[in-house]
Amino acid sequence: MRKIGITGQNGFVGRHLYNTLGLFPEEFQRVDFNIKYFQDEQLMDEFVSQCDVIVHLSALNRHPDSEVIYNTNIELVNKLIKSLENTDSKAHVLFSSSSQEECNNLYGKSKKEGRELLINWSERSGGKFTGLIIPNVFGPFGLPNYNSFIATFCHKLTHGEVPQIDNDGEVNLIYVGELVQKIIDQIQTDKSNNYYEIPFTATKKVSEVLTLLDDYKKKYFDNGEIPAINNPFEHNLFNTYRSYIDYKTYFPVKFKQNTDPRGAFVEVIRLGIGGQCSFSTTVPGITRGNHYHTRKIERFAVIKGKALIQLRKIDTDEVLDFYLDGTEPAYVDMPIWYTHNIKNIGKEELYTIFWINEPFNREDTDTYTLLV
Repeated sequence: MRKIGITGQNGFVGRHLYNTLGLFPEEFQRVDFNIKYFQDEQLMDEFVSQCDVIVHLSALNRHPDSEVIYNTNIELVNKLIKSLENTDSKAHVLFSSSSQEECNNLYGKSKKEGRELLINWSERSGGKFTGLIIPNVFGPFGLPNYNSFIATFCHKLTHGEVPQIDNDGEVNLIYVGELVQKIIDQIQTDKSNNYYEIPFTATKKVSEVLTLLDDYKKKYFDNGEIPAINNPFEHNLFNTYRSYIDYKTYFPVKFKQNTDPRGAFVEVIRLGIGGQCSFSTTVPGITRGNHYHTRKIERFAVIKGKALIQLRKIDTDEVLDFYLDGTEPAYVDMPIWYTHNIKNIGKEELYTIFWINEPFNREDTDTYTLLV
């Protein structure tokens, strides 16, 4: 079992990598990292000495003073090298560099020089090193105005703001889940590669991305419709968009009821894609679920009875409670990387309609058990 430490564990890519490694407990053991270790040589040495693999993600991406970016990133690399030498580590070090290495900016310069410093360490020490040249990354939970223009656009469109395009150029993109898989592949190969250019998976103009996100806002955010999803990029972009919604205030969404003397008619879901629709009854006091997904899009619609739907992002303690009552039918959509459940809190049977965007496949369930 490989022991893996991630500097920048709580950053955008770091958190996704940390959580994904947790899906393989028989293959990987995670060694926790705290950014404070960089300020304490002893703690840093203790961390490094435990690791078979170190993924160095800690870096400063943006700052008003570009000299601060350069100096910070070089300092972090030098501190890591100092601990590698102090502990005589033979860990496989993977370093996140950037496609901006050849750009005329101090961020790109800090990445290129940091990679070269670690190459020199590996040659002196006999250690293993992989330099990851990473394109523009997007995905759920990225910081707006910091990690990606997509994060900024998603945040604005879900918080009543209007995104602006400063430069409508073409951008090479990779989804964070795809990037994490490439990093895990390199860990598993356990071979040095001083310059590994991770291939981008999509090339889009900024305006193309904004057009799709505008469509998600109009159809999904404003009207509850699942939009057409034509390829993996759009699937990943839609899941990214959903992650910026303020779930506390957005859900549950009440259905529009069309009533007449015969009773009521409610449209549960309007789809631009296929999927699987299911119906369940749940007796009082019973809880279903307590699992999470990393890619699936899912809706719980309560049409009879009283229910408590709970969500918790897997790396946080905050539990979101949503109370639904079939007298006013409503739904809650399940965001990825949130464990969720539904409990019958009433005195009668609970009737729930479930929709998910892909039929159940026992060979690839994308379903991971975890109590809310």
